[in-house]
Amino acid sequence: SPPGLLLLTSFLLHVKEDRASPTRLVCDNRLIQKYIVEAKDMEKRVGQCQALPTLSCPAVLPLVDFTFQQWKSKSNETKRREILCDLALLVGAAAGAQGQVSDECGARQLSQLYRHANSFFLLLQSFSWEAGHWEPSCSPHSTEQTHITSIFLTYRQLVQGKLRFFFHDLAKVLCK
Repeated sequence: SPPGLLLLTSFLLHVKEDRASPTRLVCDNRLIQKYIVEAKDMEKRVGQCQALPTLSCPAVLPLVDFTFQQWKSKSNETKRREILCDLALLVGAAAGAQGQVSDECGARQLSQLYRHANSFFLLLQSFSWEAGHWEPSCSPHSTEQTHITSIFLTYRQLVQGKLRFFFHDLAKVLCK
């Protein structure tokens, strides 16, 4: 869909132009606000889908809540790795749920969420401040949910919370 393609294209352009630097992405606060609005819209649209099934194989979702004090005490690299772990679970949950949803409305929304979460995942994987790369051996706090709407709620909370604050923290360093 065009919004998903636009998101991926804007990420790839920023990564390519700035040699994996998130500068342009994080310095324009309107972008993260746009992604928050898109996450809210996806959550709203999936709630309007008819007859969404209960997932027979529960989705494993990250617990994305945090305290601001804890967040401030972490390095940007630690925050990035934590968000990558959360996104990895969300991408997996969306992919797993897609196989269990035959309803066109629900399948379309899951596909869009998968693309958006995976775009953020690929973007955050592309830059690092410490030696070494992200390893998929993280074990974030998680929960199992059987309601498809829980996947969308978790994604919105992640974008609205950790991701927004992470971009804000990066902007302080990169946008002087």
